[in-house]
Amino acid sequence: MSVYGKAWKKKRAVILRRDKYKSQLAARYGRSVEADTVHHILPVEYFPEYRLTDWNLISVSAAEHNALHERGTHRLTEAGMELALRTARKQGLNVEEVKERLSESQI
Repeated sequence: MSVYGKAWKKKRAVILRRDKYKSQLAARYGRSVEADTVHHILPVEYFPEYRLTDWNLISVSAAEHNALHERGTHRLTEAGMELALRTARKQGLNVEEVKERLSESQI
């Protein structure tokens, strides 16, 4: 099943509207940056159960998205890993399990 089907397109539009087309990463630092991309905080390849979950999706700019994971391999960068673990803690997920699943993606 492709993550980029009809359900994804609808969800992407909902998330961009929710975030008022502004980057949520920039907003953490009081900056206003236009967002054109929706990022899966916990990568869909390793956490398919959260692929359309609102808390796992944030609006970001293309440049910020590229800074969160490598485009070719989808491996998380250090910034992407920090965001994923911070979000997992906030959602009450088992952080050790999340780290283990994410470490598989870093191989």
